[in-house]
Amino acid sequence: MEVALSITNTSGFQVSEFILMGLPGIHSWQHWLSLPLALLYFFALTANILIMITIHHEPTLHQPMYQFLAILAIVDIGLATTIMPKILAILWFDAKAIGLHECFAQIYAIHSFMCMESGIFLCMAIDRYVAICYPLQYPSIVTDAFVIKVTVFMVLRNGLLTIPVPVLAAQRHYCFRNEIDHCLCSNLGVSSLACDDITINRFYQLALVWVVVGSDMGLVFASYALIIYSVSRLNSAEATSKALSTCSSHLILILFFYTAIIVVSVTHLAGRRVPLIPVLLNVLHIVMPPALNPMVYALRTQDLRAGFQRVFSLSKYVPRK
Repeated sequence: MEVALSITNTSGFQVSEFILMGLPGIHSWQHWLSLPLALLYFFALTANILIMITIHHEPTLHQPMYQFLAILAIVDIGLATTIMPKILAILWFDAKAIGLHECFAQIYAIHSFMCMESGIFLCMAIDRYVAICYPLQYPSIVTDAFVIKVTVFMVLRNGLLTIPVPVLAAQRHYCFRNEIDHCLCSNLGVSSLACDDITINRFYQLALVWVVVGSDMGLVFASYALIIYSVSRLNSAEATSKALSTCSSHLILILFFYTAIIVVSVTHLAGRRVPLIPVLLNVLHIVMPPALNPMVYALRTQDLRAGFQRVFSLSKYVPRK
C-alpha cells in the first residue's frame, strides 16, 4: 500500500494519514467479529442511556451514589463511542484510513475517558467510605455541591494531564511508515511508527498511568480496606451484611476495571509473539466496562431496579420508599 505524502513540511509530517490494519493475524476473517462487537456496543449505549433516564426521572435516586453512577454512564458512552464507530467501519467497509488529526484526537479521548472512569470509581469509593464509616456526617459531607466539585476536578485533572499524550505524538517525525497493526489509534502504536526517538512518549505514558490511575487505584483500595475494618467491628451480622451489600456492586466493577488494566499491561509484554492478544484485550477493555457496569448495578441494586420499573411503567405495584 502506498504511503500518502504531504506536500508541505509545516506540520512536521511526511505521511498524511495512518492506516488501521485491524486485528493482527486474522485480517482475512476479522469481519466476523463485527456482529458481537456491534451488539456489545449497542447494548452499552442502550443500557447506559436507560440508567441515565431512570436516575434523572426517579426522585428516590437523586442521591450522590446514583449521581456518580449517572456520570459513570456518560463516561462509558463517551469511551465506547470513541473507538467503536471506527472499528465497525474497518470491519464492515474496510475504511482503514484515518486522518492525522482524527487519530491524535482519538488518542486524547481514549486516555481522557479511561482516566475519568478511574476517577469516578475513586469518587464512588469515597462516597461509600463516608456513608459506612461516618454515617451521621454523611449528609453534611457528601452533598450535591460535593458531587459537582469532585466531578469538575476530575474533568480538569484528566483533561489537562492527558493533553501531552497526543501533543508529544504529534511532534514526532513520521517518515514513511503509516500502517498501524491495530484497529484504534493507541499512543505507543502510533508513536512506534516515528523515525525519531520516542523515549519521552513512553516515559509520559508510564508516568500518566502511575500518577493518575495508580494513585486512584491505591486510594480506592485504601478506602475499601477502611470500610472492611469498620464493618468488621460491627456487632450485628445483619448490619454487617447490609453495609457490605451497599458497596458490593461497586467493588465488583472496580476489581474488574483495575484487573483488566493490569492484564492488558502484562500482555503487551508478550505482544511481539502473539500480537492479537494485547490488541483484542485492549479493545475489549474499552468496550466491556460500558456494557458491564449498568448490568451489574441493575442486577444487584434493588432501588435502581424498582426505579427503572416505575419510570418505564413496567410495574404498577412498586412502591416508593
